[in-house]
This record gives sequence, C-alpha cells and structure tokens, in this order.
Amino acid sequence: MKGLKGKNVLVTGGTSGIGQAIAVRFAQEGANVAINYRSMASEAADTEAQVQTCAQKVQQHGVRDVLVQGDVSKEEDVVRMIEDVIERLGGLDILINNAGIQIPADSHEIDMDRFDRVLNVNLRGAFMCAREAIKHFLAHEKPGVIINISSVHQIIPKPRFLSYSISKGGMQNMTRTLALEYAGRNIRINGIGPGATITPINRAWVDDPVKAEMVLKHIPMGRAGEADEMGAVATFLASDEAAYITGQTLFVDGGLTLYPDFRTAWSSE
Repeated sequence: MKGLKGKNVLVTGGTSGIGQAIAVRFAQEGANVAINYRSMASEAADTEAQVQTCAQKVQQHGVRDVLVQGDVSKEEDVVRMIEDVIERLGGLDILINNAGIQIPADSHEIDMDRFDRVLNVNLRGAFMCAREAIKHFLAHEKPGVIINISSVHQIIPKPRFLSYSISKGGMQNMTRTLALEYAGRNIRINGIGPGATITPINRAWVDDPVKAEMVLKHIPMGRAGEADEMGAVATFLASDEAAYITGQTLFVDGGLTLYPDFRTAWSSE
C-alpha cells in the first residue's frame, strides 16, 4: 500500500485476533508497529505467549516494534501509553482503536459495573486514545490517520449484548464527528465494521458444526471472515490510496448487513 513504509502505528488490543492481524499486516507494509496489551497478571495464562508471538511476527518483517502496556479505559494509562509510543518510535502517524470487550446478559439483568466496563473500554477508551493522537498530530502540524474497529452491531441490534451494541453505535458517531471536525487539518478518521470473523476467542462456534451453521446461514457469502482480511482493509484505509476517504465505516462482513433474510424476493401485493 502506498504511503505506509516508515510510518509509526499503534494498535490497541493488538496481541491476538483481529488486532494481531492488523499489526502484522502493517509490518508487512513496512510500518513500525507499537502493540498495546492490557496486562499480564489479570488475563489468561497464555497472554504473555500471545504478546510475544505477535511481537515475533512483526519483527520478521524488519521493522521497529514496541510493546506498550495500558488499560485503555484508564485515562492515565492512555496518556502514558501514547507518550511512550511517541518517545520509543519517534512519533505517531496512525492509530488503530481495536481494543474491545463484550459481556453477555439479559438486558433487564445487566449489572451496571459490567455495563460501564464495556462502554469504558470500547467507546470511552477509543475516544481517549483518539484525543491523545489528535493532540500529537496537531502539535506537530502533521497528517494523521485514526481507524476505529467497530462491528456490524453498530447498526444490527444484538440482544443480550446491549452495552456492546451501544458502544459500537457510539463509535460510529464518534468516527463521523471527529472526521468532520478535523478533515480540514489533514486528519482522517474511518471505521471498520467486521462481521463474523474467525479468531481464537470464538473457536467455540467455529469448531461446532451446529453453531457454525447457525452463524453462516446469516452470511450471504456463506463463510466467516478471516482476521487477515481485516488487516488488509485497515492498511488500505490508512494508506495514501484511501487519501480521499474520511468519516466512513467499511463493513467487512460477507454481506451480513444486507438484510440476508430478504434474499428471496417477496411482495405484499
């Protein structure tokens, strides 16, 4: 992709799944990559292995890489993380807001602490990261790119995942608002809305024929997406080849947002 070689990129939640695929694809394009992870102690036992695996995959492409710890829901962590990336890479050109969580619950039984946790990570955290990146872009009078990893559920309701759907709907509006506000300052903000995507955290349905059929029947293309496909779209939107695109969310979903239940023609006459 044009214009990515030598650029400095930060990927939040970048150690596995879509985040890792995005980090590796930017490295393949010659960009230096900062990979954010939340913490070692409070996560699964294999978190450290995931972090090191991602770093090794990035390093294979001969670019500079850094690992940066930080909980994006905490303002002090975000400020420190951005400063750390800028110092260690020598600047920041592209931010990928990928960190996100979801917690299932019937909406009438949602615990407010968990509700707030989802919004604090997915929406508030994404905004704080964007805010600090924009400050850097403006202070150095340089162009910048922000890509928010949203979801098809910013427009498709997801029962039992109300806080997640709300956070992604808010991310869509945040993307559009920031894009409009900073378009004249040479800062582009776009989003990616993945559909069902094969990642380590959803092997439960991927490897279960019954559950997989339930998912795939809603996808017109008849298959789930690959994390690498999200990485390809992210690098395109960040590249000079997308220089005239801002304020958009590109759904990468195999047609999931095309109202697949209407594939068969019908008439009310």
